[in-house]
Amino acid sequence: MKLLGVLFAFTFVLTLAFCTTKQKAIKEKKNVTFEKDVLPILKDRCTPCHFPETGKKKMLDTYQANKDNIDEILKRIQLPKEDPLYMPFKSKKTPLNDSLIEVIKNWKLQGFIP
Repeated sequence: MKLLGVLFAFTFVLTLAFCTTKQKAIKEKKNVTFEKDVLPILKDRCTPCHFPETGKKKMLDTYQANKDNIDEILKRIQLPKEDPLYMPFKSKKTPLNDSLIEVIKNWKLQGFIP
């Protein structure tokens, strides 16, 4: 019975330590901003279709346009490549890898920092 109590206490302490460490890691995660982090990705992967001059689709060249359309953007960049709604369309540009998608997700999760 004493061993069970010790094991319980040990498990509790480890769980508490892990949760505190995870929360600290989330707090220390760098802020993702539109100008510094998101816009360069969009310019690289969404030009020319969604940017002025030659863009003929919904423009995604401003902070507000991306904030207003973030759910659709995230949905479409994560679809299977065979899906007709997948972006970038017909692989005109290199698809976003998981780390680039994570940057855009974090921008949304952190409250759309300009």
